[in-house]
Amino acid sequence: MIKLLLLLLSGAKLGKLFASGGTMLVSLVVYAFVFGWRYAAGFVALLFAHEMGHFVAARQRGLAVGMPTFIPFVGAWIDLKEQPRDVETEAYVALAGPVVGTVATILCYLAAGDDGPRWLLAVAYAGYFLNLFNLLPLSPLDGGRITAVLSPRIWLVGVPILVALFVWQPNPMLLLIALFAAPQLVKAWRHDPKAPANAAYYAISPRRRAEILAAYLGLAAYLAFMSVRTHELISPAAQ
Repeated sequence: MIKLLLLLLSGAKLGKLFASGGTMLVSLVVYAFVFGWRYAAGFVALLFAHEMGHFVAARQRGLAVGMPTFIPFVGAWIDLKEQPRDVETEAYVALAGPVVGTVATILCYLAAGDDGPRWLLAVAYAGYFLNLFNLLPLSPLDGGRITAVLSPRIWLVGVPILVALFVWQPNPMLLLIALFAAPQLVKAWRHDPKAPANAAYYAISPRRRAEILAAYLGLAAYLAFMSVRTHELISPAAQ
């Protein structure tokens, strides 16, 4: 009986693994039809690296978390089955995704070199830009979860940035993000820092807050610089 239960549990875990791999494969096939298989493989690999950064960080903090799920042209996310117990943990898990994603992107950039394959440079550009975009101070993006160490009200700063991006480059994804962000913005507007639950959740030492914000700003500055750099390398004028 015990062996049967263990077998069923093992099968459930394998089923979740195959489900995650299945959504990853679907994304790979869809992207390959649109952009070619090499770019698709590199892009999906960067998404996987980003999400595994979140996954490993969540496991380090003892949170129950599932494998990544992928949806073409939407992105990927991990199934966080247990919410962080404090803002420091939330920021730590959120920051880990862009950090690992950036490291993977740097490897793509170094592998391509300035005169390397155009498709690999394009993958590097996508990695730099998407990790930078994820750092917007707007929940549920990673940047919103990181900058919450200051206050959830910082999310209101992300609204004009998102609007400016939509005006500059209209995209249905930005509307989807705005839809998901709307409830969080209401929460930020109503945030009462003196409420006992909020005071407990958002309690963090000044030193740790400074460390997280320094890592956030440094990473954002690097990603902005490299986004411009790689875009120049793959633009027609650079050919």
